[in-house]
Amino acid sequence: MLKEFKEFAMKGNLVDIAVGFVMGAAFKEVVTAFTGGIVSPLIGLLFDTNFKDLRMKLRDGIANDAGEMVGEIWLEYGTFLTSVLDFIIVAFVMFLLVKGINNMKKKEEEAPAEPAGPTTDELLMEIRDALKK
Repeated sequence: MLKEFKEFAMKGNLVDIAVGFVMGAAFKEVVTAFTGGIVSPLIGLLFDTNFKDLRMKLRDGIANDAGEMVGEIWLEYGTFLTSVLDFIIVAFVMFLLVKGINNMKKKEEEAPAEPAGPTTDELLMEIRDALKK
């Protein structure tokens, strides 16, 4: 059973999936940093606000003994919009990647096969014809 598991775990497809998963997680971090550090501030300049801080109060809280508000409920739609933007960027890059791979596969399929050389029978006939002359 251990041998079968080792064969299963070391199959090319499974290893490829694992590598793709790790690369995808790293890519998501890059996109999140890009969105949070570059895109959101630029959008914030347009709307004169921090994009991630966009939220709406759904319920007021009650002040506790320390003067802090407790029990407030906020709808944080800025965080949601940032996550949607992250998803769109990742989906677009994945689309471009798959499109590029598909184009490369099409070029491989469309490459004409090299013309086959003359067959043995054709060579023998050419030699015969040459000897007759």
